[in-house]
Parts: sequence; C-alpha cells; structure tokens
Amino acid sequence: MTNHYYSSKPEVESNPQMIQFELRGHSLRFKTDQGVFSKREVDFGSRTLIENFELPETEGAILDVGCGYGPIGLALAKDFKDRIIHMVDVNERALTLAGENAKANGVENVSIYQSDRYQNVKEKSFAAILTNPPIRAGKETVHSILSESYDYLADKGELWVVIQKKQGAPSAMDKMEELFSNVEIAARKKGYYILRSVK
Repeated sequence: MTNHYYSSKPEVESNPQMIQFELRGHSLRFKTDQGVFSKREVDFGSRTLIENFELPETEGAILDVGCGYGPIGLALAKDFKDRIIHMVDVNERALTLAGENAKANGVENVSIYQSDRYQNVKEKSFAAILTNPPIRAGKETVHSILSESYDYLADKGELWVVIQKKQGAPSAMDKMEELFSNVEIAARKKGYYILRSVK
C-alpha cells in the first residue's frame, strides 16, 4: 500500500474535508484529504515558516518544494502578487487539491506541477526556495532537497527550511553551512527551527 503522503499515488480512500486558516493576514480555505500531509490543519511547522518568511530583494519566482495541498505557496502568492510561485510535489492527490485551493482562494500567480524534488523543475534562478521537507521519507530525501536547491537559486537567492530539532535540525544546519557557507536560525518556536541560507 502506498499511503504515505510522499507517495505519488496514495491508495487510501479519498475523504475530502475543508479547513480554514489565517495566514499572513489572509483568510484561506483549503480542501484536504486522506493521503496528504497534515490533512486536519495547516501544521505548526508550515505556519511558522509562512509567518517568518521574508521576501529577498532578489528578482525572480519562488519555489515551494513539497507543497502538499498548498498552504505555503498559496499564502505567499496572496502576499506577493508580483511574483510567480512554483509549487511542486510528488503526490498527485495533493497537487489536485493545491490546484483546487488556488482557484477557491482566487490565486492566479502560481504554477503547480508534479515533481519528485527538482526532477521536473526547469527554472534555475529562483529568488527563494521554501520547504517543509518530508521527514518520514528519510534523511537522504531531506538532504537531497537541501543540497540540490543550490543549483536552482539565483545569485543571492535564499533557501528557507522548517525542521524540528528532534527531527534533524542540527544536521540540516550542517548541510546548509557546507553548501552555502552560511546558515542562520531565522526563527525558533516550540522546537521548530526556521533555517535560512543565502547563495
């Protein structure tokens, strides 16, 4: 059975529901479902990343890696209407929901498509890449999201990551320092770290 939220085709039976959250001052409604990450609420890690993200001065689009049903990408698209937000996920059900949620919330400045990490991402000059990485997919997957980000960022582009201390924040920081020669804790709340590196 492929019932993980990081499966491309979750086999668990569909049972959609609606949730509503205030994110960056916008009231957003999300359709969620079985087989997607954090179906009952916008998880605390994603909310912390959304609220603490600061748009870099660098021009260019923004990439949300592992977008799920869309809270991070859609909240940013609402806030930064002059930027295109690319939203990618491996999970087809999550992507369908993200598309429906974009329409339901009147968000048009998004590009939503399937990609296992950066596999189908063609653009190589993002102003920012954000990720709430799929911890359950394993350290190798999480670290590949971090390490491959470098090649997809514009000069002075920024990688923003949310990760719990107990789920690998220290090793993620080491990885980001190794890649970018800089990493900072942009915020810390209830064991969640918001990490930021600049290319």
